[in-house]
Amino acid sequence: MELMQALATRRSTRKYLPAPVGRETLEELIRAATLAPSAMNSQPWAFGVIEGAETLRAYSDRTKTLILSKAAEMPWIEHYRGMFEDPDYSIFYGAPALVLICGKPSGVHAEGDCAMAALTLMLAAHDRGLATCWVGFFGFLLNQPDEKAALGIPAEYSTVAPIIVGHPDGEMPMPERAAPEMLFWK
Repeated sequence: MELMQALATRRSTRKYLPAPVGRETLEELIRAATLAPSAMNSQPWAFGVIEGAETLRAYSDRTKTLILSKAAEMPWIEHYRGMFEDPDYSIFYGAPALVLICGKPSGVHAEGDCAMAALTLMLAAHDRGLATCWVGFFGFLLNQPDEKAALGIPAEYSTVAPIIVGHPDGEMPMPERAAPEMLFWK
């Protein structure tokens, strides 16, 4: 697949087939992520994988409960209340796997570097016919010290990019894109 074609056709997918993604494929995607650029070549990323729709479903339910418990502190959550209260809604959309990209504290710009690693992983997945979506809501649960510890994430690492991976169930339409806002061209 040509790069420009990949950029134009990659989508955030929110509907997955139940077929698992093989471990070897997930490892390839993680290796691809490490090809991303990083500030001063610091490579400040670390990875974790959670597999299984049922396991992810349990994490989704805990995440929704936590977010709803904090809704009074975050008024913007009201927009999503209906989704979070729906027992059938999963923040992972039935995907069979999640790759978590964490930032090490030694990174000069760990969050940005991990975001570039995430996009590299997402493009590599798209090239293999797989679908992905960055699930930011999972960060609410992952920022809880006990949850980080349970997964083996060092307390000083930041959880940057929870990316679900799976086989897409249908085509995702291209969302409208605004023209670039040009602030200057000197």
